[in-house]
Amino acid sequence: MTKAARPKVVIIGAGFGGLTAARILAKHPVDITLIDKRNYHLFQPLLYQVATADLSPADVAWPIRGMFSGRKNVRVLMGKVVRIDRAAKTVHCADGCSYPYDDLIIASGAQHSYFGKDDWAPFAPGLKRVIDATEVRKRILLAFEKAETAQSEAERMRHMTFAVVGGGPTGVEMAGAIAELARFSLARDFTSINPRSARVILVQGADRLLPAFDAKMGEYALKALEKLGVEVLLKTRVTQMADGQIGCGDTVIEAGTVIWAAGVAASPAAKWLGIDGVGRARLVPVDADLQVEGCENVFAVGDVAASRAWNGDFVPGIAPAAKQGGAYVARKILARLGMGRDPGPFVYKHAGNLATIGRNSAVVDLGKVKLTGGLAWWFWGLAHIYFLIGVRAPLLVAMQWFWSYLTFTKGARLITGTAALYETADQEPLKLDAPK
Repeated sequence: MTKAARPKVVIIGAGFGGLTAARILAKHPVDITLIDKRNYHLFQPLLYQVATADLSPADVAWPIRGMFSGRKNVRVLMGKVVRIDRAAKTVHCADGCSYPYDDLIIASGAQHSYFGKDDWAPFAPGLKRVIDATEVRKRILLAFEKAETAQSEAERMRHMTFAVVGGGPTGVEMAGAIAELARFSLARDFTSINPRSARVILVQGADRLLPAFDAKMGEYALKALEKLGVEVLLKTRVTQMADGQIGCGDTVIEAGTVIWAAGVAASPAAKWLGIDGVGRARLVPVDADLQVEGCENVFAVGDVAASRAWNGDFVPGIAPAAKQGGAYVARKILARLGMGRDPGPFVYKHAGNLATIGRNSAVVDLGKVKLTGGLAWWFWGLAHIYFLIGVRAPLLVAMQWFWSYLTFTKGARLITGTAALYETADQEPLKLDAPK
């Protein structure tokens, strides 16, 4: 097959699903165009450790081009997709460039969702990008610096109050990491304040933490967080938000730093295709082969896809699921091209759920096997190192984890980009109405 006649596959998104598909297809006579808004692949499960100064951004993100530097049939492009012309089989980007395809894989992931309250975003950043993690890290560390120079006890406590909204894995991990940062790593760094007195609040709308886990795992997480000093508010929804405040019904909480971990929505893939998304997250509807319904030769995998391939339930938006979907679609395309066997309908194989709560404490739900405590924490660490294999030197990250574990130190406690904060510090912040 000549290069001119080779099939063209366009992949939107270089997350776990897109990378997995690209790596499999790259081994065959197929021309691949991989498009992403960023020039790096991000290991999102460890992003919260960047936000709490355990790891630097370079430990969880690495250039996409470097992964395919030896593959002449893979073209890596940095671009923002704005439209997909299904009739012409062409992907259009914001810079005016367009890319034809024979097969299209949409693996564009998810973004923050504030459930229609997008004006909350400046007050409560989420964790989906490196820039989010460095912004959260800046806010957390700067809060202690501001508390050190505060002129009143009320001002000091407002700066030292941290609210995390959302009790899923990200929220639990963030709350535990902030509590440990205050109680261990920063404990002796200040003279006017005692970082151990910092208040960490986790706000969860459901009646328990970690709803996707076994109920006992949620109970363990609650006790472990409370042991760290975290205040957990269950069955509590955020109804208002302003600078340094969140409103929960009739209660207003003064919190200098608020972090959003409550919801995500799919990227605008449904809009690109001109179809209706599924549910509040606007997922792309797919059939049993992960092909977008009504869209020939267009597939969707990972967080963006609404697939019921998990015994009739929706496939979860986690890294293993994206990798399975990416591998499946690559094999499906190769089979259609006569380069392999048809894999049949997609079936998601759930390996389990994992979440770390703090130092030497985690929960692992593998179905029949459930682990908590120190053993679960080591299992969680080894599992993440396994996922790093092939994209990042896992030994370096493991050594940094182990050093932090032994010494209670944080390796990336740098505050950057603070000028804008100080330039606007004299402005009167918006405040919520006091409860009546």
